[in-house]
Amino acid sequence: MKRFVILIAILFSCKMTSQSLKKGFTYLSEIDSTIQSELRYITSNNFIGKPIDGYINNKVIVTTKTAFALKKVQTKLLQFGLSLKIYDAYRPQQSVDHFVRWAKVLSDTIMKKQYYPQLAKKDLFKLDYIASKSGHTRGSTVDLTIIDVNSGEELDMGSSYDFFGTPSHPFYSQLTKKQKSNRLLLRNLMLEAGFKPYAKEWWHFSLKKETFPNTYFNFMIK
Repeated sequence: MKRFVILIAILFSCKMTSQSLKKGFTYLSEIDSTIQSELRYITSNNFIGKPIDGYINNKVIVTTKTAFALKKVQTKLLQFGLSLKIYDAYRPQQSVDHFVRWAKVLSDTIMKKQYYPQLAKKDLFKLDYIASKSGHTRGSTVDLTIIDVNSGEELDMGSSYDFFGTPSHPFYSQLTKKQKSNRLLLRNLMLEAGFKPYAKEWWHFSLKKETFPNTYFNFMIK
């Protein structure tokens, strides 16, 4: 009887933390289970300082085309003892709405020192760091870096993920030779796999031929 109860609990838990995805989407782990992930928006370690609406589980969801493109990058990195690490992928519209609500509360600057020390919060909209629509919501955009497989350490990219400011621009001039090399490694591999970069964030790439170029989704990440 005890075993039966445990089995039911496990099945119920799986049902609560997973979902049947819309056609064209997949869990990245089903295409390549070696790619690492640390979805920052399910935690308080992000520019808002609290978990973001729509993030229920640390599961990377992307369009199927994006997943196979990432697998190509990962296959090359693994040959050198390196791996991709995903910070964010598909993002529900409700999460974007959370960002917008936060950006309008100018007094909430708990994470300013860590994530936007050089910028005034009132300027985040104007500078395109916060917007009412995001490519992430279409499912073919990813935020990511490269890690050492053995140590789990992230390669030094010269600025942290989601740092708002010029140090995060891909070709920021005040980088060390190693930091430039690391950024170029990520950029070149993503370009080869069919992604396009974003001019203000070294970690941000969108698939050139998106599956849903004009559709913004709102199903939760679970």
